[in-house]
Amino acid sequence: MPLIIGVPKENCPGERRVSIVPAALKSLAQMGAEVVVEAGAGIEAGIPDEQYSKAGAKVCKSRDEVFRESELLVLVRAAAANPEHGAADIERLREGQFLIAQCDPLTDPAGMSDVAERKAAVFALELVPRITRAQSMDVLSSMATIAGYKAVLLAASELPQMFPMLMTAAGTLKPARVFIVGAGVAGLQAIATARRLGAVVNAYDVRPAVKEQVESLGARFVEMELDTAEGEGGYAREMNEEFYRKQRELMLQIVAESDVVITTAAIPGKKAPILITEEMVRAMPPGSVIVDLAAERGGNCELTKSGETCREHGVTILGPENLPSTVPNHASQMYSNNVVSLLKLLIKDGKVVLDLSDEVVTGTLLARGGDVVHPFVRELAGLGPYEPTPAESPQEESKSEDEPPADTYRIADGN
Repeated sequence: MPLIIGVPKENCPGERRVSIVPAALKSLAQMGAEVVVEAGAGIEAGIPDEQYSKAGAKVCKSRDEVFRESELLVLVRAAAANPEHGAADIERLREGQFLIAQCDPLTDPAGMSDVAERKAAVFALELVPRITRAQSMDVLSSMATIAGYKAVLLAASELPQMFPMLMTAAGTLKPARVFIVGAGVAGLQAIATARRLGAVVNAYDVRPAVKEQVESLGARFVEMELDTAEGEGGYAREMNEEFYRKQRELMLQIVAESDVVITTAAIPGKKAPILITEEMVRAMPPGSVIVDLAAERGGNCELTKSGETCREHGVTILGPENLPSTVPNHASQMYSNNVVSLLKLLIKDGKVVLDLSDEVVTGTLLARGGDVVHPFVRELAGLGPYEPTPAESPQEESKSEDEPPADTYRIADGN
């Protein structure tokens, strides 16, 4: 019997992505898997049901049918990442099933116990370790790429001037001055996009090591005399309030000279640090624009309102939510590729095999056998160390329904 992978339609409000695209079905078939898709799952991403059918998928009329037929389910948003409908989907899970999705476990670690109670094996894609071998599975980086690109387009649309310098018969137009705060994946993509549009770009990051990357894209790296905030794996670590206070003081001048400011510092499970104060906003030129990619985590600008566009002191402040979903076709392609890369690690000869000696598997596995098993999530939830049962082995294959199977902190810039 082939492994049946289910693709339900996303039901989180505003979510337009789909977790698996038709182009992925060939790779999944080579793994010994077949796909069932809920009718309309890809419509918002520009993928009609007919494309799934032609690629070999079965299109199901109802969500319940997809959950009932599937051994492994793939979603973009589940559990805490889908506050309105995630709990209902978790209730649909049966013992022994597998779920791969963004679950936002660091925002609601205690709530992951409810997820575990279904005795399904749940993989939270936000927890994929940021190691070289897992780069192709890193959904945070993929979605941050799209967020950084789209942030610049939003800023260009709101700014009352063009980005490039133009010399015309009507005079010379000065280029827009763009300041990117945070040079992670979203920030680097924002730099590249702003430069392609012709802006003069400055960028700052708490990690001096990214200076070369910033300059390679044609931007100027703003250096500040602060302690390094580089953490494990080259990613930014959280700093104390005194660090952020000094940082804000040094940033005031560069912000005051900018037409556009794009901020990208979001911390999974925590409130985003305030980097742009009201004083800085007041100092910006009239008509300037701020795009706050950390709006969903409280915002890097203290005047940001999540999901809204507001105007304060003559400055337009955008607090967009779920920017990847506004580019649903390419976002779905990238997300699907990330999932397929993970499935190549999990599926052996048409069965899901949990190799518990693999750091990618154990780093992403949130719950199994009725317990939350991820060490960091357990710590945040106050659950204490996980104690595996004696029956658990380093490798465990998926079983039939009749026989079900018994950190590091990081910046997620703009996902």
